[in-house]
Amino acid sequence: MLGTVLNAFAILVGGVAWLFWRKPFSPVMEARLKIILAAFTVFFGLRLTWISFNGSFWQMCRQFLILLFALSLGKILGHILGLQVLSNRLGRQAREYIAAAKPGKPGLAGEGFKTCAILFCASPLGILGSLQDGLSQYYYPLCVKAAVDGLASFGFISLFGWGCILSALPVLAFQGSLTLVCARMLEPFLASHGLVNSVNAVGGMLVFSVALVMLGLKRI
Repeated sequence: MLGTVLNAFAILVGGVAWLFWRKPFSPVMEARLKIILAAFTVFFGLRLTWISFNGSFWQMCRQFLILLFALSLGKILGHILGLQVLSNRLGRQAREYIAAAKPGKPGLAGEGFKTCAILFCASPLGILGSLQDGLSQYYYPLCVKAAVDGLASFGFISLFGWGCILSALPVLAFQGSLTLVCARMLEPFLASHGLVNSVNAVGGMLVFSVALVMLGLKRI
């Protein structure tokens, strides 16, 4: 759970940092940070896929076919289950909280907690990173998310106040639970069927896909 612990800690640090340096980032600095974080996401995603392909030529072919099948099936199931619709709904709800936030408004801390909890817990990197941390202790995607959430916490605390810092608790509970379930239940099952490397390869491609969204190159 190292990645999740770092993520929660980054949220706390980002919120506390606002107390000492109340100067927002310039648009140029924000753009640079976005590109840097996306570049790290590309690297860690493709690296995970690369190191997951191993064994004989035919074993690697099998892993590649599983990767293609998993991505295709995942897209179909995601459409059937309405996961994108759910994600969009959560995003709209968070935007409504942000638009309604006014300095001195009663209950602002509670709104800040709900907004940050939604954004931080529903993050694709949070879900993918937690799965990879549990399956193979590959916590680097969560390190990228920790940096993203820390910067977001730094910006949100000026709008919502101390409630943003408390969002570290649901992040710790949600992502930590995913990691533990994967480590204790899913990893032994996949290992017994020789599928751990294939699933890791799929996870790496999905992390890479998140970077494309971060850069605004492709909506997936």
